[in-house]
Amino acid sequence: MKIQKITKTILILGIALISVGVYAQPGGDRGQEGPPKLPSDKEIVTMVSDLATDIDLSDLQEATVLQLYKDHFTEVKEKTKSGRPKREEMESLKSDFEAKVKEALTEDQEKLYINYLKKNQSPKRKMR
Repeated sequence: MKIQKITKTILILGIALISVGVYAQPGGDRGQEGPPKLPSDKEIVTMVSDLATDIDLSDLQEATVLQLYKDHFTEVKEKTKSGRPKREEMESLKSDFEAKVKEALTEDQEKLYINYLKKNQSPKRKMR
């Protein structure tokens, strides 16, 4: 009787340990780990074109914003080339970039731009 009880206890502990081990393993469908992939020049043009439509940019504003986006992603590429930069550094870079874009916009467009950023924010960031 005592052997059955010990065997049963060991079996239950074994199953519990295996279950915890399996649960702790990273899943294949958990989304992206680390920073997002940088867009290509073609993707940047598409992004800015969509933005221009959403917030009604003039041709001059669109060209200005396009250059700001290209410069920003070039700078991000440089910073990430030699390893993973500090979060604070990247957040600062993003804030500076968004401020420069806002400078090229009218007051009404700026409000639309803020909504555009919220709408297009990654799901991972929305949870924070």
